[in-house]
Amino acid sequence: MSRSGGEGEEQAASTLSPQRLFLDVHAKRQELGPGRKSPSEAASLSVYLESSDEGSDEGSSDMDYFSGLSPYERKRLKNISENANFFASLQLSESAARLREMIKKRQPPESKRKKPKKRENGTGCRRSLRLLKVDPSGVPLPVAPEQPMLVLDENPLLPPGPLEMVPENQNDNPELLQGFLQTWAEMNKTRSKNTEKELSDIKSYKASLNDMVLSEATVHKVTGGSVSSVAIHPSESRTLVAVGSKAGQIGFWDLTQPRKEDGTLVFRPHCQPVSCLYFSPTNPAHILSLSYDGTVRCGDFSRAIFEEVYRNEGNSFSSFDFLTEEASTLLVGHWGGDMSLVDRRTPGASYEKLIKLSLAKIRTIHVHPVHRQYFIAAGLRDVHVYDVRRLTSGGSRPLIALTEHTKSLASAYFSPVTGNRVVTTCADCNLRVFDSSCMSSHLPLLTTIRHNTITGRWLTRFQAVWDPKQEDCLVVGSMAHPRRIEIFHETGKSVHSFLGDCLASVCSLNVMHPTQYVLAGGNSSGRVHVFMNSKRVSL
Repeated sequence: MSRSGGEGEEQAASTLSPQRLFLDVHAKRQELGPGRKSPSEAASLSVYLESSDEGSDEGSSDMDYFSGLSPYERKRLKNISENANFFASLQLSESAARLREMIKKRQPPESKRKKPKKRENGTGCRRSLRLLKVDPSGVPLPVAPEQPMLVLDENPLLPPGPLEMVPENQNDNPELLQGFLQTWAEMNKTRSKNTEKELSDIKSYKASLNDMVLSEATVHKVTGGSVSSVAIHPSESRTLVAVGSKAGQIGFWDLTQPRKEDGTLVFRPHCQPVSCLYFSPTNPAHILSLSYDGTVRCGDFSRAIFEEVYRNEGNSFSSFDFLTEEASTLLVGHWGGDMSLVDRRTPGASYEKLIKLSLAKIRTIHVHPVHRQYFIAAGLRDVHVYDVRRLTSGGSRPLIALTEHTKSLASAYFSPVTGNRVVTTCADCNLRVFDSSCMSSHLPLLTTIRHNTITGRWLTRFQAVWDPKQEDCLVVGSMAHPRRIEIFHETGKSVHSFLGDCLASVCSLNVMHPTQYVLAGGNSSGRVHVFMNSKRVSL
């Protein structure tokens, strides 16, 4: 409000009667709300109080009107008047007006930057004629056809059909290859599997395990990549180990050779990880391998070739097992949840029947060793037992479902002699043993063994397997320090731990010899560690 307006209100307030003045102040206070005062109210009160202080007769008569006010109200009105006079003496509105005028005067005028005018006839910057695609005379060059971009596959599929056994590490020594193939071709099993074999006493079994040692002579890097499968030849006269790698290699190591290099040959029959590897139970000169690349091959050392048994480039395989004892029929599991029935006696590399199982994925497949119409499949979190006689192409329901697992599964295997037990390996750090002696609608859970199975990203996952010589004991890798390979009884008790100064890494995959006390373990760098009886080492 301007100063002239304020002076006018003060003059008007001085001519009003006290009653009218009080009513005006009260009305303005009601409009502004409690606790708020207008400048005119403060000015009116100030004029009134000043006039009352002069002691005029009119003022004294008007004071009678306010005689009904309490001392607090009169003091409050006096404080309001004094505050109004104080703020009026500061002349804040005049100072603010002068400050605004000073800011307006000091503000520089807005300046717009003038854009430079383009030179119509001027010469621009020089540009490359090659980039403009014109020749020096100014004639446009012809447009070159675009070259197709070649995308190189890191793991190209190998050609179909049989592959010749050409080692990757012994190209300059054909005599060594011939001697190696002859050794494997002449290999025969000296003892057949006896299903009526009784288990050894646990004390004598422990004593035999204590005699197994590891030395520098029994540690060797066989493959270039991580070990993805391990197998031991059933021969009792020689110690022969085969390992599959994630690079598609299959390495063979004959520990009876004086030099490690002379006893090692590496082949590449696959282009992706070899996840399953078995020697034929009827012909020990044959080794069957399965790979993620959608092929199953049979290495025949007598003919020095890798014969193609089954090929399906549209699917990725995970595991297989022999449905019959003579190894003529295979069950091949796919990562997508399908299963193929393959007959090796049928010409060609196709399947006899493609079956859709009730699992989203299949990690391992294992056939019952006695009642071979049953097989067990490990999926993502469930383990299902199927009857081959009830399989259909449209979809097959499991005979038994094991749903005790809470995280991802790695494997599930029957005990190798009687099949009365099932061991599963799960990512919840538990090894579970089930009673499969009676194939009813449910397999009772016998034991839960607490074991660290978290291998991380760079190590191959653990898979607990049974010892064929002592089928109530299982073998599994360990993350504990110092590094070790452990054997547990089916009751969960620790039977033995394989330790040694030469064991400095985690052996994720391990396998025991079917008749001899020989243990082979592979790590994630292609190195194989073989524990055996000190008397058997002949190096």
